[in-house]
Formats: sequence, C-alpha cells, structure tokens
Amino acid sequence: MTATRPEEVVLLADDGTPIGVADKATVHTTETPLHLAFSCHVFDGDGRILVTRRALSKLTWPGVWTNSFCGHPAPGESMDDAVLRRAQHELGATIENLQVVLPDFRYRAVDAAGIVEYEICPVYTATVSGELSPAASEVAEWEWVDALTLLAAVEATPWAFSPWLTLQLPALYADRSLEASGQL
Repeated sequence: MTATRPEEVVLLADDGTPIGVADKATVHTTETPLHLAFSCHVFDGDGRILVTRRALSKLTWPGVWTNSFCGHPAPGESMDDAVLRRAQHELGATIENLQVVLPDFRYRAVDAAGIVEYEICPVYTATVSGELSPAASEVAEWEWVDALTLLAAVEATPWAFSPWLTLQLPALYADRSLEASGQL
C-alpha cells in the first residue's frame, strides 16, 4: 500500500528565493511564512469572469467570494502545470490561453480567525474550455459575471470578497490590454 504524500508548499525568502518546503496542512496559521502561490481569473467565451464562493470547510476565508481559483505549485512543479492541475481539481475544468498578467503580485492578509495568508502570488488569466464541475470541497457556489460589474461590487463591498481579489481586480482593470483582448 502506497502512502499519500502530503501537499507541500514552497517557502520563500523575502526576495522570493525558495528556502524550503512545508506541509500545506500546517503552514497556514497565525504566523504563516511567506510562500509561493498563484491566482487565476477564468473568462468564458462571452468575456464574463468566473467568481467562486469558497467552500465553508476551507481553513482561510471560508464562504467568501473570490477569484476563479488559486493554489500552490508543488516543489519542482512549473507554475503553468500547477495552474492547469488546480483548474481541473477545483473547477473540474480544462482551461486554455493561460497568461500571467500580474507576475509580481504579493500580499499578506489576516482573516477574522487570525489565520494569515502571506504569498508571492503571480496572477493569471485563462479561458474555460468546456463545462465546469466544481469540487464541493473547494467551491460552495459560482457565477459568471460581467467584469466591470464585479469590479464595482468589490469596490463597494470589499468585506464580502477575499482580500486578494480586492487587490487583484483593480490591478487587472488598470491593465487596459485585458480590455482590448476581451478579458475584462
């Protein structure tokens, strides 16, 4: 019988240099170390953006509306491969046209329970290919919405969204090349 390896995250020095790995199940605490992650904003063929509500069982920001999906690359895994893997795991979907749009995004946030997220977190956009079949352990609800409507909602009620979405979405909107490409 083969034991399942725990999911690991890449720990980072302040300059972004990898300095080790840690078990993901134990890294998110009140003193979370800086680690590598990613966020992805998925668009459909009509240019709508997918927002998801985090499952109530999630350790950080349970039940909060957020970007399409996010995750952590495994040690030695390319970021593109990690994004594709998590799209399949969280959304049950295949994505295409993957592009990094905010390569240097970084944030630290503390949720109501005191759990810290502290990540260097490149932000990607992609388009969905096919239907969604989100995992209940990851996604409680999901909606396709107009990006500008979402931006207005985030600006009006930032407390209703994940802190990373409230920081990422205005930065994505500021990049007019996304508007020109139909992705925002």
